[in-house]
Parts: sequence; structure tokens; C-alpha cells
Amino acid sequence: MLGNSAVIPTIPVSDFERAKEFYGTKLGLEPLKTNKADDGVMYEAGKGTAVYIYKSAGAGTSQATYASFMVDDIEAEMKALRVNGVVFEEYDMPGLKTDNGIANYGDNKAAWFKDSEGNILALDQMG
Repeated sequence: MLGNSAVIPTIPVSDFERAKEFYGTKLGLEPLKTNKADDGVMYEAGKGTAVYIYKSAGAGTSQATYASFMVDDIEAEMKALRVNGVVFEEYDMPGLKTDNGIANYGDNKAAWFKDSEGNILALDQMG
């Protein structure tokens, strides 16, 4: 059934122009195409994947992670994103504590940040 199908995170944004600036400039993603209504754009990510943003009143309302970017060196990616103004979240709760934005899970590491619309995104480095 869907085991061979690609999956594309679909992320709601309230201010479309501000979100395009964030995903294009701050995250360094290249736009692939804009929908005909000009209220959605698909960005190319690594290894044949993509992220789609679209105008919606539901932007920033979820308290869960919308998308995780799988990276080889989380510290290097965080450093580059911080230069672009991305701010990483700090968490201290049962089962999850970050140090300088990074949570360690054995050999795995993760870090979370919010886009310009308040949506939660993550970086993940698998050990």
C-alpha cells in the first residue's frame, strides 16, 4: 500500500510571505513550485524529500513536531542555523531535557526550533 510512497510534511502558516522568508532564507531551502492560488509552496529538502507550506488559520496551534530534518552533525547544523537567526528551544521535563538546545538519547541527538509561524520543527542525528 503506502510503504513505497514518499511522505511530505505539510505545514500551515499564517503569514505566507514571512514563512517563505523563513524557509527559504533562514533554513536555506529552495522552492520547487508554488500552487496556482499562490498560497502554498513546496521546498526541496535533502535526499529527494520536500516540505510544503500553505496558508492556514491553524498555523502554530500544534504543540507537536511537524517535521524533523535528519542531519549528520547536529552541532554544525545548529551553528549554521543560529547564524541565520534560528532559536532553539530548551526543554526540562520528565523524559526530555536539553542542554544548549540538544537532547541526548543514547547515540541519538535531537533539537527543536519554531518556524516564523510558531510551528515546531526538529533536527535529528541518529547514532
